[in-house]
Amino acid sequence: MRFMPLLCVLSSVSAAAQGPSSLAAEIDHRALAINDSVIAWRRDVHEHPELSGQETRTAALVADHLRKLGIQVRTGVGGTGVVGVLKGGRPGPVVALRADMDALPVTEEVDLPFRSTVRTQFNGQEVGVMHACGHDTHVAMLLGAANVLAGMRERLAGTVVFLFQPAEESLGGAAGMIRDGALDNPKPAAVFGLHVFPYTVGSVVYRPGALMAAGGTLRIVVHGRQTHGAMPWNGVDPIVVASQIVLGLQTIVSRQTDLTASPAIVTVATINGGVRNNIIPDSVVMTGTIRTFDETQRQQLPMLVRRTAESIAAAAGATATVEASVAGSITYNDPALVDRMRPTVERVVGAGIPGAKVLPGPQTTTSEDFSLYQQRVPGIFMFLGGTPEGTDPKLAAPNHSPKFFVDERALPIGVRLLSELAVDFLQRATVTP
Repeated sequence: MRFMPLLCVLSSVSAAAQGPSSLAAEIDHRALAINDSVIAWRRDVHEHPELSGQETRTAALVADHLRKLGIQVRTGVGGTGVVGVLKGGRPGPVVALRADMDALPVTEEVDLPFRSTVRTQFNGQEVGVMHACGHDTHVAMLLGAANVLAGMRERLAGTVVFLFQPAEESLGGAAGMIRDGALDNPKPAAVFGLHVFPYTVGSVVYRPGALMAAGGTLRIVVHGRQTHGAMPWNGVDPIVVASQIVLGLQTIVSRQTDLTASPAIVTVATINGGVRNNIIPDSVVMTGTIRTFDETQRQQLPMLVRRTAESIAAAAGATATVEASVAGSITYNDPALVDRMRPTVERVVGAGIPGAKVLPGPQTTTSEDFSLYQQRVPGIFMFLGGTPEGTDPKLAAPNHSPKFFVDERALPIGVRLLSELAVDFLQRATVTP
């Protein structure tokens, strides 16, 4: 027992020798060396986008590269997801890094040599497929981080889990990954993720606590009575009723919800009905989304959607079948973890692109199923700016736009950020008394 103090001193000296500055310098060097490959991966994935749940080519690319790095790989997790496990050369905790892989049913309008020309069927319509939310960059940056960390595995004090997730856009991918054990054996003590967004390139924007809204869905089928378009009095017009419902739903947020407590969103995004210009159809189908940061609103908004749609339909002699819920959860950044990792974020951004900053972010009514990981373990989700120099971020094409574009100078910042968050978390957990 008398040798224990000496062993503790030796352990502390060893940890100090591999302190943040030394490890950060190696990460910087490795991230720079791998940058051309990161760009190539991004362009490959961008040119070959795949919709939610169909990410087979992307998953194969990811799994193949992870295996080449000597990382343990599980495929078919949550459908087409991939989990990689990298065990460091020294004992320590477990940390997870996540990237989403799916694209959107959007026809690309950006003139790039690697633009997507993929077409497919979605909801009965022929559509283009595009990485209009930047998930191609997420895949590339996490592959880059895997490459960096695998190259210095002997210096890692713990284990890194790489989560390449399908189906984020449908808000079902994370649940499938968790159901298939992505956070088990080994179980992470923390999880980190990032998302490109139209902020100044290289800047990082985030906040402690609630960052992104809980997301839900609505589907309303208005049932009328079909008739000739020239004799509407012989039927019940579901198109007119649906139009009235759309307007009525706007009053849920503007007149029936206390917006001083928390923001909320009710949006109708699709309306489909009818097949011919002189036939009033029998039914119309509408779909949309609900967003909130408040638990009371989470329960109340679906009820108000149902009441509004059913009452308006009944007043016109029609009926409405309503499905509405807010099944998603709030993306919540653990405040203690935010404080703990703030020096890492500031160091990475400060050594990156001139003019880039670490900024406190506003709450955003977009949603993320990264929140489901955060329900299991403490986590941080942050936005990485990708707006090209000379473009006002306020005027840049937003995520989900056919003109959405990411400046590739953001990629090495993302690689370094993911890598250093993982290493610093493991390092600090190891040396903490």
